[in-house]
Amino acid sequence: MSKPILAAIVFIALVIGALVYSTLGLNQFTCEVCMEYKGRTNCATASGTTQEEAVRTATDTACATISAGMTESIQCSRTPPVSVTWQ
Repeated sequence: MSKPILAAIVFIALVIGALVYSTLGLNQFTCEVCMEYKGRTNCATASGTTQEEAVRTATDTACATISAGMTESIQCSRTPPVSVTWQ
């Protein structure tokens, strides 16, 4: 094999390795958050590097389907969750 081809293979392997490592490292905390807003309820699961990040992501995801527009989404995400279940 020529040097450029070998260098390309090594580079691609390093990129794939870094991608897999970073993806697996993000799932340190996983939770399911259930939100209630204006009589509607939705639950969502999310992962994060911290507990706060996992809860925030799950909260935003749950609120996205039960709120209409940015203002309601922000109001929903500022309400306390109905439940938080750690997995």
